[in-house]
Amino acid sequence: MLIPVILSGGAGTRLWPVSRRAYPKPFMRLADGQTLAGATLKRALGVSSQQQTLTVTSRDYYFLTRDIYRDLAPEAEHHFLLEPVGRNTAAAIAAAALWVQEHHGPDARLLILPADHLVRDQAAFAAAVERADQLARDGWLVCLGVQPTHAETGFGYIRAGQPVDGNPNRLQIEAFVEKPDVATAQRYYESGQYLWNAGMFCFRADAILQALGDQAGEILSATRTSYAQTATDQNPVELDPDSFAAVPSDSIDYAVMERAPKRAVVPVDCGWSDIGSWQAISDLYETDGAGNQVQGHAVLIDARDTFVQSEQRLVAAVGVEDLVIVDTGDAVLVARRSRAQEVKSVVEELTRQQHESVVHHRTVHRPWGSYTVLEDAADCKVKRLVVKPGGILSLQKHEHRSEHWTVVSGTARVRLGDDTFDMTANHTIEIPVGTLHRLENPGQQDVHIIEVQTGSYFGEDDIERLEDVYGRV
Repeated sequence: MLIPVILSGGAGTRLWPVSRRAYPKPFMRLADGQTLAGATLKRALGVSSQQQTLTVTSRDYYFLTRDIYRDLAPEAEHHFLLEPVGRNTAAAIAAAALWVQEHHGPDARLLILPADHLVRDQAAFAAAVERADQLARDGWLVCLGVQPTHAETGFGYIRAGQPVDGNPNRLQIEAFVEKPDVATAQRYYESGQYLWNAGMFCFRADAILQALGDQAGEILSATRTSYAQTATDQNPVELDPDSFAAVPSDSIDYAVMERAPKRAVVPVDCGWSDIGSWQAISDLYETDGAGNQVQGHAVLIDARDTFVQSEQRLVAAVGVEDLVIVDTGDAVLVARRSRAQEVKSVVEELTRQQHESVVHHRTVHRPWGSYTVLEDAADCKVKRLVVKPGGILSLQKHEHRSEHWTVVSGTARVRLGDDTFDMTANHTIEIPVGTLHRLENPGQQDVHIIEVQTGSYFGEDDIERLEDVYGRV
């Protein structure tokens, strides 16, 4: 049995201000309206005869991912393995292999897929997976190596060696090499011997666990300890936090693949992209006669080779060229296209300043729905809450603020102190400081609420949760 294992945990800092820590790259919507997480799920189910996947992610991203999966493939079997803290891909794959071995046996194969990559040719991808799976059945640790389309300095490379059993579509791996400089990348491209390392792997559960034990024993031992202290018959499976925090952090490339004796690569030409920069995003959109691409609202006058993405506001650009302009309503990025990779330096500086835009958008997603900040002033804060059908906010109270709720649409069930009652459109209620309260949606349609906060402090840490169905207490 082949089990697609989707790894979803990267921050995507080079795609700020759209990708942020609380809503990272896998959840971005692309030109066709779908998310990278959704596209990866479709790709995974396309090669899964059992219509079953395992996603390794965190509790922060679990609810977003679960909702995307339910909308796209409600009939499929989605399993989740939640890491309490990121420990890189070696630990994530070790935990996934332990889960697959426990639930499907040691000869089940794992197909490792990053959640934030794009593949345009599903048929070519599926054919490569089949070749990789055949090798993995025989105990090989297999990479899917992407055929380079140009000399790229942003990717690691795999140097391919002799064919396995004389098959030119299945090659032994001679070496993994780091991201090259421009001249070296050109030499790699022209040689025809190098493939891009896309972070996609296929191997038997027992084979990768054996390799981890041989090459990265501390990682495997610590992951086993955490897994043994975890209730693994649940969904989602939440790895024990204290013991998992002790797992050494390393990538599967460094920890295992660079040193393992029985490793192979399957070349694939499937229209792959890691969507790792705004340049890569702009390549997904149609180009006008001047080389411009626009997503959203923009007016370009005498502009060339410029990409504009604006979610809400109108962007006007006059006499510019070779720019990336991204407007999310609360932040604007302007950069030369040739320097789009350096956006991560902006995130580093904003992190140093502890700026809110590193973590959250104006619209913040929660397990029960979302809220959008309409105004954030010194004397009040105004939000629009959207509570999904069945969504329940935590039972909570605040020390520094009171709240006023006005129902815009839908039927809201409110608990205020010891009383519970329903509210419909145009009804308003006041929640005094220190009063227990809870909001839920018992209906079949979204509930929209305007919340006005008044008081001395409006931070999200002024929430004391007493009960929470999503485990956030």
